[in-house]
Amino acid sequence: MDDQTVLNIGFDDTDSPKGMCTTFLAYKIVDLLKKQKTEFLDFPRLIRFNPNIPWKTRGNGAVSLKIKTRNPLKIKNQIRNLVSKYSDTQNGANPGLVFFESDSIPDEMKKFSNLALWQLINRKTAKVFAKKNKLEFFYQGNGQGLVGAIGAIGYDFHDHTLELLSYRKKIKFGKKRNISTANVKDMQEKTFPFTFNNFDSKKGRILITPHGPDPVFYGVRGENVSSLISATKIIKADEKLDGYMIFKSNQGTGDHLKNELTAEKMKPYASGKIIGMVSNKPKTIKGGHVFFKIISQKNEFWCAVYKPTGMTNVAMELIQGDEISVGGGVRKASKNFPRILNLEFIKIIHLEKNLSISNPLCKNCNKNMKSKGKNQGFQCVLCGRKSQNKEKIEIPRKIKKQLYIPRISAHRHLTRPIQRMGVINNDSKFKESHSWFCVY
Repeated sequence: MDDQTVLNIGFDDTDSPKGMCTTFLAYKIVDLLKKQKTEFLDFPRLIRFNPNIPWKTRGNGAVSLKIKTRNPLKIKNQIRNLVSKYSDTQNGANPGLVFFESDSIPDEMKKFSNLALWQLINRKTAKVFAKKNKLEFFYQGNGQGLVGAIGAIGYDFHDHTLELLSYRKKIKFGKKRNISTANVKDMQEKTFPFTFNNFDSKKGRILITPHGPDPVFYGVRGENVSSLISATKIIKADEKLDGYMIFKSNQGTGDHLKNELTAEKMKPYASGKIIGMVSNKPKTIKGGHVFFKIISQKNEFWCAVYKPTGMTNVAMELIQGDEISVGGGVRKASKNFPRILNLEFIKIIHLEKNLSISNPLCKNCNKNMKSKGKNQGFQCVLCGRKSQNKEKIEIPRKIKKQLYIPRISAHRHLTRPIQRMGVINNDSKFKESHSWFCVY
């Protein structure tokens, strides 16, 4: 008889801009549990939630673990201690920890998780939800981390990627990371298309290393375990690392932009998409950013495309009447603007003909005729040829019916890169024998 308990563990908001990392806490928890011969039922899960939350740290990621244990009480106490030890509460972290004993996840938790992907959920709502659904929870500070902790357990994968995160030894925390640009470039070329967003070829910029004082040395994103392990061998870190762990994640899936935004849902910090018609001529403001309006379901919305995305040239080529689908995050209203959708993609569905009206062209002289006066028609000043009406000239469009996304260096964690368009990774096979965790 199997008397083991299936235990789901979710935690979030253990880091601050000054240090620590929720995934590093997960690494420490897994290390402890593995030493106790705990059975893992899946990869550690790194779930990125709504990236527009103003008080998030870095990628707004929460972590959950799913294990089998004969002593859940002992493990819960151990994990509480580790959350307290590895949370940077003195610099503003507000950790939340949730335990849920079940092999299956209720629909209520899945719905909560889905909302956290694209809406703003406050900590009071999370606490009420936890009590109502009889979840066992613990928090420090204001408890904001409970939102991600519940959401990480409740997240329902329909597509996923993997990320291998390598961790530094404690004496290296906060020190400069030295890594070979040539090796990272070589790694991306050799592992393509099974890894992604690791190197910006156009700028020659490494994308796998964070810039803060946290314990992560680098993180490689990809589709399968073997490609990630191969990638680490090519990178060859310049310092002795502590170890690595592979997470199953929703990074690179575009999950946060799947929901249709309406006038009612267009709330500050929400994420989503709109399909509609361009209703004015785009304008460039100081800094090179482009603003335009779109009409959808009889409502008009402002859209903004910022210069770092590399999509401003596309936005400036839009004309009134173009049908497009756009996705992004809602910026709250300011003194000068109402709520604005900061765009993360532009998909052109239909291009309106760009017609220019001009004086008729003289076919003899190949020059535009001059007006003879109001309602008097036009006449060529060279040969005297006459015409009554102006001509419509179609100007070729410089953009196409396709999807445009930001340049790679401006991608968010959840941005679906071009190479993943149409790709659904639903192979969720997990084997303990896989090299998904290692302490050197």
